[in-house]
Amino acid sequence: MTDHAPASPAQARHPYSPVRETGTGLVFLSGQLGVEGGRVVPGGVAAETRQALANLRAKLASAGLDHRHVVKITVYLTTMADRNAMDAVYQETLPEPRPARTCVAVAELPYRARVELDAVAVRDGD
Repeated sequence: MTDHAPASPAQARHPYSPVRETGTGLVFLSGQLGVEGGRVVPGGVAAETRQALANLRAKLASAGLDHRHVVKITVYLTTMADRNAMDAVYQETLPEPRPARTCVAVAELPYRARVELDAVAVRDGD
């Protein structure tokens, strides 16, 4: 039996929940790539970051939340050379106070993406 990865994000079927809420109000959001229309957006890490944050916003909205509810984000980059470009988009998109954040370099991301974000949000009773 051979395991073949899908050729594009549009063909992907993964065994996880995109959004998972606990009984304590914590909401975990699976990693978001800069994917739109079944493909990684062109334009480099800034464009991918902008789209990944838009995808994160959509997942938050599906849980009745928005960026203000995010308390922690993990950023995965395929090279730390992209950090400044990612940071510029991150700062212009996320409101103060910004979430706690970890940023790490990884060897590879799905579909040759350059950035992936996952997040933890808190439902604060509103």
